[in-house]
Amino acid sequence: MGINSNRVEHYSDSSHADQLHTDITATAPVTITVSGETMTVHNVCLPPQKSTLQKLRHRLSEIFFPDDPLHGFKNQSRLRKLVLALQFFFPIFEWAPNYNFTLLRSDVVSGLTIASLAIPQGISYAKLANLPPIIGLYSSFVPPLIYSVLGSSKHLAVGPVSIASLVMGTMLTEAVPYNQDPVLYLKLAFTATFFAGVFQATLGLLRLGFVIDFLSKATLVGFMAGAAVIVSLQQLKGLLGIVHFTTKMQIIPVLSSAIQHRNEWSWQTIVMGFCFLAFLLATRHVGMRKPKLFWVSAAAPLASVILSTLLVTLFRSKLHGIATIGHLEKGLNPPSSNMLYFHGQFLGVAIKTGIITGILSLTEGIAVGRTFAALNDYQVDGNKEMIAIGIMNMAGSCSSCYVTTGSFSRSAVNANAGAKTVVSNVVMASTVLVTLLFLMPLFHYTPNLILAAIIITAVIGLIDYQSAVRLWKVDKLDFLACLSSFLGVLMISVPIGLAIAVGVSVFKILLHVTRPNTGVLGNIPGTQIYQNVNRYREAKRVPSFAILGIEAPIYFANSTYLQERILRWIREEEEWLAANNGSSLKCVIIDMTAVTGIDTSGLAMMKELKKMLEKRSLQLVLANPGGSVMEKLHQSNILESFGLEGVYLTVDEAVADISSSWKSQP
Repeated sequence: MGINSNRVEHYSDSSHADQLHTDITATAPVTITVSGETMTVHNVCLPPQKSTLQKLRHRLSEIFFPDDPLHGFKNQSRLRKLVLALQFFFPIFEWAPNYNFTLLRSDVVSGLTIASLAIPQGISYAKLANLPPIIGLYSSFVPPLIYSVLGSSKHLAVGPVSIASLVMGTMLTEAVPYNQDPVLYLKLAFTATFFAGVFQATLGLLRLGFVIDFLSKATLVGFMAGAAVIVSLQQLKGLLGIVHFTTKMQIIPVLSSAIQHRNEWSWQTIVMGFCFLAFLLATRHVGMRKPKLFWVSAAAPLASVILSTLLVTLFRSKLHGIATIGHLEKGLNPPSSNMLYFHGQFLGVAIKTGIITGILSLTEGIAVGRTFAALNDYQVDGNKEMIAIGIMNMAGSCSSCYVTTGSFSRSAVNANAGAKTVVSNVVMASTVLVTLLFLMPLFHYTPNLILAAIIITAVIGLIDYQSAVRLWKVDKLDFLACLSSFLGVLMISVPIGLAIAVGVSVFKILLHVTRPNTGVLGNIPGTQIYQNVNRYREAKRVPSFAILGIEAPIYFANSTYLQERILRWIREEEEWLAANNGSSLKCVIIDMTAVTGIDTSGLAMMKELKKMLEKRSLQLVLANPGGSVMEKLHQSNILESFGLEGVYLTVDEAVADISSSWKSQP
């Protein structure tokens, strides 16, 4: 092969590797003439030399601190740093000094509005978790107060949510049904909440929020839809008035139980239940179609509770077949730290339940917080939110609360009602406090059917069929993950369905890593651009060159595949040239633009590939390798085998320089 002597100096042995490094970084660009036009051939530089410690610090900084959260502390006085630290860990110190009556007025209105939704939902979601209804109200009092001090979202409305309630109820009931041992069940619920908080806060402190990214959008769409269907079917117990209903959470046992217990159906419960369900669904539809009438859907659950309670109270002699909540204790949250369960045969169940519900509640809470932050032009720190939600749940576990997070439905109502700060959560908690202290006896005759109707209305919005259709159109593997999650929840169980979906998502990641995209590149006439010939029909192959693009890092997991695929591309190119009477293949150029990293297996593959091609009288050239790739090529001495004629800044410069060197040969 001919070599451009203006651009390269030859070295007799490997002892000159350092000299090669110096020449690569110091040699000036070379100007060549191609087809009467001048072109500058640039050198591919190595990144600045750094010590191992410097590289480690930079890498850890990029992994754990991509947003540089402490940038505001630079060049500040000690007093200012103290103030900034307080604002960083306790966001209340950031907004409280500027709080005024105008903001308070807006927050009071929004707080009272979401309280009207939080009270009936709290009672309903506690029933969904197979907990006493009062636990749902306890969970709507303490956690919002803690979040108002630690949280950074202005619009997140904190409290129990349907998905976490469902998962906790399902997992704990499989181990210890509530009706068999209520005290142990409560202990496990509070302990699971504690471990959920520990897990969430730990993720935030260690800045490991990327862990929850394994629950992809596709996974959550399927999971939530499946959970919504199961939750809705479980409410047949309340809507039909069935007393002996299955505790299983699979679609077939639930439907079978509803049919087998037809003799327990109560026509009074059915009529009242479905009338209120229709009313709630209608108000929800109004709120969605006309956002200015959000208060209609927000007030509907509490109005339904009040109306149904009045009907049962006034006509209880004639409506004796309708089951009610019964007696609820008045008073503040009793302490429950003495009920935390840190030993015994069910500790593993509590930990597993805590981790799974913790991940789900974190995913929902952070997604909701970021959604409303984007809509209102401010930022939410995901790691600080994890810490706030984690501490909130740890404190809640010691005050008779179960897992809580930011609810999408309540947060949407909160934002539409004009909330300006987290004080709306304080107003909501204060309203719940008044309810706990003075209004609990009023819920004695609240029928169970209204709780079932409220739950169905709340979870039906989780069935996002439009997203599923988009997944099918855009990414079939994502749709498979969605469908796997949906069917797994329906047919097997909620945790297994979630595990299947995560497994499919991880498989998708492994598939992309182990089988990256590669392709043949061609030149778009009249430009210096090289693109995939299958994607751009106008792209033309360059005679005597096989130009290949790799669109992934080269690691141990894909190095063998890439070697085999490159050799196959070369064989196919040679066959194409032979079929089209083209010139013989002389050079293989690999476009490394999209190769963001390479490990020792990848380096060994490149070295072996170069030897294999040299035996076939083919030159291997690398175009535009990244800084980390160049550095590893240099450190492994593989760069020396390529020389300066084997590495170029762009594909166009490689083609021009190598073609020029061939022409200069006698």
